[in-house]
Amino acid sequence: MSRLDQLNDWLAQVLQGKSHHLTTASADASFRRYFRVHLADGTTLIAMDAPPPQEDCAPFVKVAALFQEAGLNVPNILAQDLEHGFLLLSDLGTQTFLDVLNEDNADALFRDAIDALVTWQLASKPGVLPVYDEALLRRELALFPDWYIARHLNIELNDTQRNVLENAFSTIVRYNLAQPSVYVHRDYMPRNLMVSTPSPGILDFQDAVYGPISYDVASLFKDAFISWKEERVLDGVIRYWEKARKAGLPVAADFGDFYRDFEWMGLQRHLKVLGIFARINYRDGKPKYLADTPRFMNYVRAVCVRYGELKPLLRLLDELEKRESQFGYTF
Repeated sequence: MSRLDQLNDWLAQVLQGKSHHLTTASADASFRRYFRVHLADGTTLIAMDAPPPQEDCAPFVKVAALFQEAGLNVPNILAQDLEHGFLLLSDLGTQTFLDVLNEDNADALFRDAIDALVTWQLASKPGVLPVYDEALLRRELALFPDWYIARHLNIELNDTQRNVLENAFSTIVRYNLAQPSVYVHRDYMPRNLMVSTPSPGILDFQDAVYGPISYDVASLFKDAFISWKEERVLDGVIRYWEKARKAGLPVAADFGDFYRDFEWMGLQRHLKVLGIFARINYRDGKPKYLADTPRFMNYVRAVCVRYGELKPLLRLLDELEKRESQFGYTF
């Protein structure tokens, strides 16, 4: 029996025989799939198909409860079968922030996103979520040489190049771990925020951890699927920092220090995502994500140009991509 047949049989049970049909709601970069469940009275729900052993629904259920306890808008879990990887959820709508974002509404939408993020971070408690520790940060960074360099660029690094990368990774992780820790959504970006009341509806939070405070801010303003001018990014990060300080969150007292944290955290994420997008293409046969790799390489290069400690990494990227060396201001 196919996964779809199993899902339909399960839905028939939990919906007590009510007539329904499914349409695709969204496909995930992982093995998860989401279907919109259409009932005869016009009501719609969302069914998650997260096939074991590749996926586990339990973290989604746990983190959803944390968001709801914080008073934030996430799907209600109406029925669950964790053993077989099925969840039935309330439907937060069809429009993501990414669908509607433009220059006219960006300030209002980002304001809602920042308010929700501050609320989420204020709910943080140690010992509840997995820790975003050195081992996890390094595992993620390893995706860059393993999948982007070795598989996508088809380049085998020599010893000197590997040392440059290792030194860069050690510096990045050191800066990341020096930040205070809070709850981290881990993919807090416009694609996972829904136009909803209250705003925003928040999705795709199952990988949440307890880690660096700037991570979700970097996800929000250095997005995988849309780029903003540096002025808007700077303005958005300042707005977050001001609200976070006023709320008593442990952000750096000096904005310049916080922006440095934001950039170094973003660098870790961007190197990781370059590896993930390559892996999704070569391992999972989903090529569309590779189209966004230039955006992430631009993010990486922009940070490397600004910090003297990252000059060797920038030179390595130039070697790998056969580009002329760049020069810029450093801090």
